[in-house]
Amino acid sequence: MRVSASSAPVPVKQSEPWQGAALKPLAASIATGVLLWLIPSPAGVSRNAWQLLAIFLATIIGIITQPLPLGAVALLGLGACVLTKTLTFAAAFSAFGDPIPWLIALAFFFARGFIKTGLGNRVAYQFVSLFGSSSLGLGYSLVFSEALLAPAIPSVSARAGGIFLPLVKSLCVACGSNTGDGTENRLGSWLMLTCFQTSAISSAMFLTAMAANPLSANLTFNTIQQTIGWTDWAVAAIVPGLVSLVVVPLLLYVIYPPTVKSSPDAPKLAKEKLEKMGPMSTSEIIMAITLLVTVGLWIFGGMLNVDAVTAAILGLSILLVTGVVTWKECLSEAVAWDTLTWFAALIAMAGYLNKYGLVSWFSKTVVKFVGGLGLSWQLSFGILVLLYFYSHYFFASGAAHIGAMFTAFLSVASALGTPPLFGAMVLSFSPTSWEGLPTMALALPQFSMVQTTSHLQNGGVMVSLYLW
Repeated sequence: MRVSASSAPVPVKQSEPWQGAALKPLAASIATGVLLWLIPSPAGVSRNAWQLLAIFLATIIGIITQPLPLGAVALLGLGACVLTKTLTFAAAFSAFGDPIPWLIALAFFFARGFIKTGLGNRVAYQFVSLFGSSSLGLGYSLVFSEALLAPAIPSVSARAGGIFLPLVKSLCVACGSNTGDGTENRLGSWLMLTCFQTSAISSAMFLTAMAANPLSANLTFNTIQQTIGWTDWAVAAIVPGLVSLVVVPLLLYVIYPPTVKSSPDAPKLAKEKLEKMGPMSTSEIIMAITLLVTVGLWIFGGMLNVDAVTAAILGLSILLVTGVVTWKECLSEAVAWDTLTWFAALIAMAGYLNKYGLVSWFSKTVVKFVGGLGLSWQLSFGILVLLYFYSHYFFASGAAHIGAMFTAFLSVASALGTPPLFGAMVLSFSPTSWEGLPTMALALPQFSMVQTTSHLQNGGVMVSLYLW
């Protein structure tokens, strides 16, 4: 029997999926900019400043909704500035010569070496083997080993999610606490919640512990002409940070206690992992020495006239020359280059908003209103800090929050009589360090941090309990 060719099934050509921007978020971002652009500028605000504000807010909306990766959104914003003649090309891309974006990009390359060599895991296992025999001791060993790695790994997701989440999961399983089988409260829920809360605290303790921290430092200089260096940040944050790292796990241990109080299997597991890893490799030794040299220069570089970026370049040079990190790996570190792009874009636009007088106009307008209330600067600043902190709930990233609101809030606080550097430090720390406080009132903005979901899901933490 012959089958006619016409009866053969015709293959259906599959349409290629759309790989461009998410259209609804993109439309929302563009609409925000266009609407603001069409509104007449208020008295005292130049048309150029108002147009830059429209592009800036459209970029911020894009960073929040992410129709494209952050770097691409920022590049579109810079392109709009140049296309509309709001900024010259040199002005729009001026912040790419600023040292702060490069510092955070270099720190990402350091993080690659830390993870690649296994030094980060070795440090964590060593702490657990020494102090992890009790549940509370296990929690503290993870908390302080994570804080020790914080200066060298600026990505909270890479640090908390890439290194410590797999470690914590394996420790919980070893202690008989698994997600989804009713044993979460034995250890896992408390341990995951503790690690998440304290990762937010350690992120506020060092300038290079979170990608958004240098943005605060840069905006501080642009607003009040005072520099916050690596050492300045660490000195201001170290005491409240250490106190919080001690108090928060203990407080959680009281209000959300694990049913298992001892964890004899945890040190055993850590020692087995260390034995499996063997002695420190040459790459690990080079990584450790390079880190000590770099952090030492970050701390004491002022005496030697070596700034933080120069120290980071020196450290990366050592890693490249010795082959601990290759240039190809640096080029493949997409997050670093993406961060560099959106960082520089936000710094440039925020800086020119200040130069065009918009920030000054805004602060004078708010001060005129608040001043009429007759409040002391302490009370006024307290209200500003609360508003600044809770506004974080509406932003998907710390960078978007800081880029949109930091300059304005610092300008208003300074104009109301708050000591400028004190105000800058408090505003810089508040979006991250306060997120380590396990209270219902302060927990809501934590959902804007990307590592929240993985910690809660893997620990079996109910949202209702988390918000407690």
